[in-house]
Amino acid sequence: MHTPQLSRHSDQTLAEQLAAHFAQQIRHRLLSPGARLPSVRDCAQRHAVSPHTVVAAYDQLLAQGLVEARRQRGFFVRELRRDLPATRDTTPPTPRTVPFDASALIRGMLGRNSQRPGPGLGTLPPSWLDLPMLHAALRKVLSEDRGLDDAAASLQYGEPAGDPRLRAALSDRIADFGVRAAPSQILTAVGATQALDLVSRTLLTPGDAVLVDEPGWSVEYARLTHLGMRLLPVPRGPDGPDLAVMDTLAREHRPRLYVTVSVLHNPTGGMLSLSTAHRLLQLAQDHDLQILEDDTYAHLAPAHAPRLSALDGLRRTFYVSGFSKILAPGWRVGYVAAPESQVERLIDVKLLSSLTTPALLEQAVAVCLEQGQLRRHAERVCARLDAARSRSVQLALGAGCSFVCPPQGLFGWVETGVDTEQLAQRLLDADWLMAPGSLFHARRQPSTRMRINFATAQDAGFWRAFSAARDALQP
Repeated sequence: MHTPQLSRHSDQTLAEQLAAHFAQQIRHRLLSPGARLPSVRDCAQRHAVSPHTVVAAYDQLLAQGLVEARRQRGFFVRELRRDLPATRDTTPPTPRTVPFDASALIRGMLGRNSQRPGPGLGTLPPSWLDLPMLHAALRKVLSEDRGLDDAAASLQYGEPAGDPRLRAALSDRIADFGVRAAPSQILTAVGATQALDLVSRTLLTPGDAVLVDEPGWSVEYARLTHLGMRLLPVPRGPDGPDLAVMDTLAREHRPRLYVTVSVLHNPTGGMLSLSTAHRLLQLAQDHDLQILEDDTYAHLAPAHAPRLSALDGLRRTFYVSGFSKILAPGWRVGYVAAPESQVERLIDVKLLSSLTTPALLEQAVAVCLEQGQLRRHAERVCARLDAARSRSVQLALGAGCSFVCPPQGLFGWVETGVDTEQLAQRLLDADWLMAPGSLFHARRQPSTRMRINFATAQDAGFWRAFSAARDALQP
């Protein structure tokens, strides 16, 4: 979707057309609550209208209750009330989303229909994935299933803890990282996101304080907030969290849980150093703190990278991972390796939330693991990602950006020098979806940083559009 062309021959005035454009974006949550509308001057330039027209359009949005004016700051989107009347919508049914909050980014990931890559997305390009491998694994499982007659897995609920074949394969897989867990300590889930949710619901009650990395993944912030938790952000650097801040927060608020990504952190790409890991575990013991370790990007990381769950031996740690990042986004197979004392509680929560998980899909993943196909596929992806990262870094540096953390893994945390939320609006008009830095903070705040996906940010066209949009924002 490009900047809409306002017609001087329409039955509507220019102000009415402009107001309708912003109203549509707000009602479809393309602009989330708290997002700042372009300044009057900037909006007038972008749409080739007079400032008076923009003011009139914003006045209409105010009258509709869609925005609010803040003195000397501008116009901001209000929380959309459920009782607002629907308006006639003549725009295409699948608009792209500016990722200003967690739900907005997810909508962009699931509903994007442009053929151009999204430098702000969190997945690998479809062309990098091995569809024949997935088809072959499913055919094998279905062939085996047909020979079981009445006992066929496709005709029954799966086992509460998950498919035994997959749990055995996972036990062997995570041992490569030093995480020792018997199959009986492993519980499958509908993706890593559900695995994180199962642990949170098992350990926490509404009102509990939870430590989280900042910057961090906005979906995790939103998930914990919806559960009623109090978020305690801990600054995250290249080598791990700021332990002094963590210690202070733990003393003052007595949190129950710390949720973290040890390896290839999202969005910085940083990896926990061994010394930081040891000191973090000591701090967790001192404050009786449980640790939820999200290793979603395990297949893209070196096996020797320190995992807290390996060092701790799953005493106060829960290890979570999944396969959607390496197999396909729609293959929602995740799992958690947990202390033995917590497994039955986790199963109870899983039964109440989803009853079971898809046994056929889990068995297909087990086939990919058992036959070494997944390992070989991951090696090919990592080699391709190394080349893409090198190109993306060169393009970013050539555009005058810098990296906050050393580039590694799938994501880069880039300093742009301008407000990236405004930058995201301009780039959307040019058909590019990016992830502004404000998305990765527990509490909304302006940011000059953005996250890029190295696999999808190697298009020179994006960096030309980026440079033009950034230059337009600079005084």
